[in-house]
Amino acid sequence: MTEPVFQRERPTRAYVLHPDLKAQDARRMPEHRLAEAVSLAVALPMLEVVGAEVVRLPKPHAGHLFGTGKLAELKERLAEAEVDLVLVDGPVSPVQQRNLEKEWGVKLLDRTGLILEIFADRARTREGVLQVELAALSYQRTRLVRAWTHLERQRGGLGFVGGPGETQIEADRRAIDDQVVKIRRQLAKVVKTRELHRAARRKVPFPVVALVGYTNAGKSTLFNRMTGADVMAKDMLFATLDPTMRGITLPNGRKVILSDTVGFISELPHELVAAFRATLEEVLEADLILHVRDVAHPETEEQAADVGEILESLGVAEDVALLEVWNKIDALSPSLRAALLAQDARREEVQAVSALTGEGIEALYAAIETRLGEERFDEALILPFEKGRARAWLHEQNVVRSEVETEEGWQLEVNWAASQRARFRAL
Repeated sequence: MTEPVFQRERPTRAYVLHPDLKAQDARRMPEHRLAEAVSLAVALPMLEVVGAEVVRLPKPHAGHLFGTGKLAELKERLAEAEVDLVLVDGPVSPVQQRNLEKEWGVKLLDRTGLILEIFADRARTREGVLQVELAALSYQRTRLVRAWTHLERQRGGLGFVGGPGETQIEADRRAIDDQVVKIRRQLAKVVKTRELHRAARRKVPFPVVALVGYTNAGKSTLFNRMTGADVMAKDMLFATLDPTMRGITLPNGRKVILSDTVGFISELPHELVAAFRATLEEVLEADLILHVRDVAHPETEEQAADVGEILESLGVAEDVALLEVWNKIDALSPSLRAALLAQDARREEVQAVSALTGEGIEALYAAIETRLGEERFDEALILPFEKGRARAWLHEQNVVRSEVETEEGWQLEVNWAASQRARFRAL
């Protein structure tokens, strides 16, 4: 990975720009997008945000993103504020980045680069660190800008007798590709270990309840409230990056595994969607998903739509039970709060809570108990070979945990509910 841009004694003075393009998603207000970008910047400890603004753009300029007039106006503003770093909330091509840095005399990061910096700062587990490195290398590879002249490029031919610029870029690409291969090998080992842990956990008859939601929705605060754990929970985007799991006992005595996950965000860079799919595997295998929403946020509906789209893209099965947890009701005005609690009372799939104060948590536990349905338990079975139909039924029910063929028949370990056991006895 490249050296972080923020390692200096004094805070890096940052200025946030949100280019408001006509073709952008109309669901989001540009002012709210800018506020989210500022929150992203504040999530890095060594950044001091000294200014932020929305820049209206009819269309992006190919070489500089911004037009000539706006370019000069911003240069003056950045110089006055003694800015070290400009954060552009959107994609910036390698050529645009190089030209803007040269024009303004500052370091520049686009949205993807900023999110990568945050992920690098937050990742704690071995897998998380490797996934960040992989995503950063993929991003860095696209930043290798061809800086040589037109004649050097002409002379380059197939690259065997190319100019010095081409030779250096190809060497850099090979170095990055070699590093990617190494990290993928290391990841394969880590993922294999995690798969073994998950396989062992599948044998434990505890259902998995996964918390998902837009970043900063309060998932980690809710996780801490429910488990008594001390997971990092701050009013900050991407406070949690690595999945955290804890066992909890519900009021009815049933044990479940609660999983806290990385927060979702709109327009998550594609490098990170791929890289962090592994950290969301717990969601793919969950028995129940709790979609935590910040109902006090002005764009809570848009955030919920983004989460829904990401869950769909991850391939989360439609038959996985899902509860919406409307969090931060303590931050609502009395009238809004009353209206929301009235909706909560009418809809079984919604639970209104305050993870901060604990209000609504008992009702949430009861809803989880209802959604998970019957308790499951382990049992050992021996089936003679002539009971092939009964064996097939067990596999159809997806209750078989292990199976060994012996001289007498099949020896099976199953994990099932009492109703499944009763139906099996009736076969």
